[in-house]
Formats: sequence, C-alpha cells, structure tokens
Amino acid sequence: MTDLAVHTTDIPGLLVVDLPVHGDNRGWFKENWQRAKMTGLGLPDFGPVQQNVSFNDEVGVTRGVHAEPWDKFVSVATGRVFGAWVDLRAGDTFGAVVTCEITPERAVFVPRGVGNAYQTLEPATAYSYLVNDHWSPAAKERYTFVQLGDPELAIPWPIPLEKAILSDADKAHPALADATPFTPGRAVVLGASGQLGRALRGALPDAVFLTRAEADLTEPASLSGIDLDGIDTIVNAAAYTAVDAAETPEGRREAWAANVAGVGALVDLARRHSCRLVHVSSDYVFDGTAEEHDEDEPFSPLGVYGQTKAAGDALVASWGKHYIVRTSWVVGEGRNFVATMAALADKGVSPSVVDDQYGRLTFTQDLAAGIAHLLAAGAEYGTYNLTNSGPVQTWADIAADVYELRGRSRDDVTRVSTEEYGAGKDMAPRPTHSALDLAKITAAGFDVPHASERLRRMLA
Repeated sequence: MTDLAVHTTDIPGLLVVDLPVHGDNRGWFKENWQRAKMTGLGLPDFGPVQQNVSFNDEVGVTRGVHAEPWDKFVSVATGRVFGAWVDLRAGDTFGAVVTCEITPERAVFVPRGVGNAYQTLEPATAYSYLVNDHWSPAAKERYTFVQLGDPELAIPWPIPLEKAILSDADKAHPALADATPFTPGRAVVLGASGQLGRALRGALPDAVFLTRAEADLTEPASLSGIDLDGIDTIVNAAAYTAVDAAETPEGRREAWAANVAGVGALVDLARRHSCRLVHVSSDYVFDGTAEEHDEDEPFSPLGVYGQTKAAGDALVASWGKHYIVRTSWVVGEGRNFVATMAALADKGVSPSVVDDQYGRLTFTQDLAAGIAHLLAAGAEYGTYNLTNSGPVQTWADIAADVYELRGRSRDDVTRVSTEEYGAGKDMAPRPTHSALDLAKITAAGFDVPHASERLRRMLA
C-alpha cells in the first residue's frame, strides 16, 4: 500500500496523487477524495460541485483531448487507463504533454484549460471525476480540443489509435497548430461607476462591469441575477464609504446592508460558482495605534464604517478563493481629496488641513493594476495591503504638495489637529495611523509606484 502523496508534473498545476488502497479477501477500500489530507499536501481546495462517471465496456476506448472551463479530479473506480494531458492554455507551456497510467492507487488533478484524454486498458473500466462547476451548454462553448494522434504531441498510446475505439467527434478535433488556446473566464466588476471601477476598466478590459443599478449590494436579491456564465472572478469595487454618515441611524443601516449583508451574498455567490472573489478593504478596520499595519494585525475598528468593513472582510475570508485588497486614502477620477485641494488652490483659498493623521495615498490606476496582477499571477489567496509607496505623510503634507504643484505657497495650507478641525462637526473617529506595510504585495511581484510621482502626473 502506497502512502498518500501529491506530485508535480511538467504542466503547471497538473498534479498526480498517490492514493492508499486498503484491501483484503473481500475487495478494497480507498479515500478517493479527502479534502483535509490532500489540501494539506498541496492539492488545491477546488470545491467540487459535481461528480461524473464514464463507464467503458471494452479495452481500447479512447476519449479526448478536451480542455474544459473547470478544474477536475480524475480517478478510476474500477479498471485501469492510460491518461494523457495537454496544456492548452496560452503561454510558454502550450502543447506540453504529460502521461501516466491511472489505477485505483493513482488519481490526477487537472486544472482548467489543460486537455484531458484517456484510453482504457481493461474491460469494464469506470472513469470518475469531480468538477468544480456545473455543466451547461454555455460552458461547453468554452471547451478547447486537439487531436488525439497529432504527431506534434506524439502521445505514446499503448493501443494504436487505428485499433482503438474513438467517436467521430474526437476524430475530427484540430491539430495543435490549429487549436484555439483555452480562454480563461472573465471577471465581473461591481461598482463600475466608482473611482476604482473606472480604473479597473483599463486594468481588466475583458471584464463585465456592473453599476449599482445593475447589482446593488444593499439589495442582495439583485446579486442573484448576475450572469456568471464564462465568469471565474468577481471583483467587489462597491461599498458604502460615507464614514461620517455611517454614524447616523440611517447611515448605520445602509453601511451594514452594503458592507456586510451585501458582501455576504457575494461570498455565497462566489462559493456556489467556485469564482475567485476580490474584495477591497480599508485601513479603517484598524484603530490606528500601530504606526504601520501589516496584513495579520487583528481588527480594531473605531467607528461604524470600520466595523462594517471588518465584518465584510471576515465573511470574504471564509471563502478559500479570495483576495482581500486593503487600501487607504484613495484618489482617482471623481471627487477626492487631491481634486478638492487642487480646486481650492486654483481659487486662491487657504484651507485648514489635518496634520496629525498619517498615511499614504493610493491612486486608483495602481490599485487596479495591483488587483489585475494578483489575478494574472495566480498569487496565493489571502489579504494584501496595497497603496502607493513613498514616505508616510499627513493630509496637510499632501495638501501642501498639491499647492506647490499648482504654483501656490506651501504655507497657504494651515496645519490643524483633528480635534481643531472637528470642533462643532459630527465626525466619525479616524485612525491616527493609516500607513500599510507593502512587503507582501511587493513579494508577490507587484512594483508599487511612488505616490509623489503619481501626484505630479495627476496635476500636470
């Protein structure tokens, strides 16, 4: 009896699994899919939702090569097959081939976009596979095929194909040179009309963009109508962000509806369809005591807005295929702090600006690019801080930079404390320190641009 083990192959993501089989004079037993043990050894937690079984009467039945828009875990319930897999995803390994024999003691994890084929070596072979999406006519439109006997692939079939049993459809598949590379599923973006949503249009040009009128987080029932055929990623760029209004009775209800109930509905949707979920979070989940916050710091929100964002983060983290992208002080197309300061500078106004809150700006074009990078790179799931780089500044420092770039004196900005600025106003509490540690996103291969350079370009 072999030990449970997971082996990599020459095709990225294609894994061969050794399965312990327990037998005696009555027959045998095996744990064909054991989530805790297998994911602990490196198998993706791919969330199967459907099981299929192909029963083959005769030796030599040969099927494939089919690349499908879902991940699959392949094994045999009885019998023995020769398996062949071809990477049909666009990239450096397009056309790479891996083969092995599958018996009850061996299974294979096949990532979406990798073509699957097999040939039976014993009669009455039952070929079984788990998949993490439901079959549909629309899904079949995304299949990619290649010829079983293409000389360029040179698959060493144990039984020559001229003596094998093939369907007419499989015989008609194109050669590798004529095959259409597998196209990954697209993303759907909520919050298309917001600052980040507009920036994501450039970073994710093939995505489907939905405005609040089309998908409203405060009305979770509206999310069930999102068409997810051909979609493998949900990006939540929508949120209730009125920090001060969230402290009012009406605002509190709206904040919890959008940032918690609505996010919970998105998590359920992502889980049902096995979609990656990208969720944008905030520095307001912290109390601002630490001068710089890393991804592992426990939540400690000061106000209602921060409480709802922390609760939403916890819901998102309950789904394995998630990216929580935590950011702060966002600047993009539309109303924002930099645009307001630039307008005041142009009008000759000398504003009072808070000088005891510390952080870094985040320009939406870089926030969007970072999200696109995590998705394209297939980065490890989890939470990533993402702001622009550079020194930590106060709001007054940034306002002075804006004034200087607009040809005004830095001294035209009056520096005040948060207490002075908030006197007589109904303001929610703010974290004193909002700077986020960028080591993790940098280690993931994303080069974070400097905030001062982005500010210059914005105001040029």
